[in-house]
Amino acid sequence: MFEQQRSIEDRTKNSWWSYLKPTLPKRWLLIVAGAMWSAVGIMLLNYAVTWLTLSFSIPAILLGVLGIILSVMVNRWGFSKIALKNIERILALNEKACLFSFQAWKSYLLILVMVSTGIFLRNSAIPKVYLAVVYTTIGGALIQASVKYYTRFFSLNRGGGS
Repeated sequence: MFEQQRSIEDRTKNSWWSYLKPTLPKRWLLIVAGAMWSAVGIMLLNYAVTWLTLSFSIPAILLGVLGIILSVMVNRWGFSKIALKNIERILALNEKACLFSFQAWKSYLLILVMVSTGIFLRNSAIPKVYLAVVYTTIGGALIQASVKYYTRFFSLNRGGGS
């Protein structure tokens, strides 16, 4: 009797929690993840371009080009691999998944550290033209890697898969 009552209570709690938890088909998490990576990349590039145009000069242009070159490298050997692992993790989820599972839970701590570091750097004494290299590198790599999410989403929808 007690076990039966507990089972009913557990189902009620789970129903209540499930009701509050925003869910969507897992393939749409690919769009959510891609959009977040793209949005953050665009934001970082916006800062970088603003800083580079404020100190428009040959050295500023060269620093911008350096940031672009580094972004290709960071994407190829870093963010691209992270995106592919994340895509596989998303596709291994249940068909309906929590909206916030577009990132692994431990990744939210890394995001917090990166946001805090970005705020610290923007408010530091480091000249913005040099920070533009870092922001161009990370922003460009995020945008490049976000394409992996979109291509996987469209390939799944075209093929009728997950």
